[in-house]
Amino acid sequence: MGIILPDIASERLIMPLPDDDLPDLLYAAAQVRALDAALIAAGTDGFELMQRAARAAWRALRRQWPDADQMTVLAGHGNNAGDGYLIAALAQRAGWAVSVLAVGDPARLSGDAAAAWAEARASQVDIQPWAADAALQGVVVDALLGTGLSGTVRAPYDQAIAAINASGLPVLAVDIPSGLCADTGRVLGSAVHAELTVTFIGLKFGLFSGQAADHVGHLVFDDLLASPAIVAAQPAMARRLHAASLPRPAPRPMTAYKGQYGRVLVIGGDHGTGGATLMSAESALRSGAGMVTLATRPEHVAPALTRLPEVMTLGVHSSNQLLDVLDKADVVVVGPGLGQGGWGRSLLSVAATAAKAQVWDADALNQLAEGRATLPAGSIITPHPGEAARLLGVSTGQIQADRAHAALALAKKYSTVCVLKGNGSLIAAADGSLALCDRGHPAMATAGLGDVLAGLLGALLAQGMAPYDAACLGVWLHARAGEQQGSKGRGLAATDLIPAIRQVFEELSPCLK
Repeated sequence: MGIILPDIASERLIMPLPDDDLPDLLYAAAQVRALDAALIAAGTDGFELMQRAARAAWRALRRQWPDADQMTVLAGHGNNAGDGYLIAALAQRAGWAVSVLAVGDPARLSGDAAAAWAEARASQVDIQPWAADAALQGVVVDALLGTGLSGTVRAPYDQAIAAINASGLPVLAVDIPSGLCADTGRVLGSAVHAELTVTFIGLKFGLFSGQAADHVGHLVFDDLLASPAIVAAQPAMARRLHAASLPRPAPRPMTAYKGQYGRVLVIGGDHGTGGATLMSAESALRSGAGMVTLATRPEHVAPALTRLPEVMTLGVHSSNQLLDVLDKADVVVVGPGLGQGGWGRSLLSVAATAAKAQVWDADALNQLAEGRATLPAGSIITPHPGEAARLLGVSTGQIQADRAHAALALAKKYSTVCVLKGNGSLIAAADGSLALCDRGHPAMATAGLGDVLAGLLGALLAQGMAPYDAACLGVWLHARAGEQQGSKGRGLAATDLIPAIRQVFEELSPCLK
């Protein structure tokens, strides 16, 4: 833990930001296989790499379950099985009670995997054919299916996965939980629920996307002593957002004034949804925008002024009343509570004509999907999976089946930066850049968080950040604040995030040097 510094202004303690030792780069399965091949071509023996993987998994297993002394390995018929046989040999030599259930026929093993099976046999590991009634004991090692799986899990592997999940025993997954797609995180029919996953050489994108969070458990990475030069030469699929490498605005000089940090105009709040724009406006204000204006239904002006006297609030009956404030704005946030009626459509049509950086969320996206508006250049869109499906004309299931493809497709189709919200939120740019945020908390599954994010993104744009950088920083701040507040348990309200975002932002990027 780092030094705890007193915050004199608020008389609280600022804790150092949590971090992890995982790499930033994420790879598709084929890219990791290319890395593996490049390491072998450069002179590292393939069986030596397999032995390193087994030793790394064995070390992680001992750390996770220090009192364990019994193991059951379920092995398939590829290199993943080879890792499992070598782990079994290590445990046998350590005096553990070890058995291997061969779901894949050992006669089909070849190359390094066959050599691993032979080493397990030489170590006197008990190897038996898999049977549906086979007893699982101790720590269960999932060495069934590796990263090459692309189709639905078939028998008998589906039965073995079901037995693992029903056992109630601690489970280590080797490289990736069997049944989880390494490229998308989609469950391919059925997948192992692991408490610990140890992965090698390069982080697989599918360990962080789709349904992975419910299957991976604690993730440990080992590069197997791979040459940094070889790894650096392999293009990655995406980058994890990481506190150490996030973009951030420069500290403010002592002579700073409000005009330097932008005017944000928030548009929305039809009948019954006035709170959405209030949350966006408050979020923009608390995230550092110089000035914030709210354009909403006249009925919402009085409560807005009561809650947010710092925000200039305008009641608008028609789009003509927007022209003056729109002209003065640097950034426009439109969509929260906008509605899809005539009032909301007319306001969006005028906002869309302004050549300014914009953040489109919620009903603005629904109108965009219906072709009622054109997105200005330099904008950010923030769809959840349902909105993304409407924008691409596909099903929500198709979006969730390959979130990376969907985010990139949206960014390209609309020539914009796309934030595809959800577990493992993605930030995609039209040039193919892709980032993933693996922070957050299940307590964030509540209404209004998107409105807070939209206001935050507007504030970062207003402070001079480029759209992609603003989206990366904003998504991380939002998720980290949600993680902080979510740790208190259920009942998180969207507005709980706003002061937390301010605190996390200051910890990450202090206002003063």
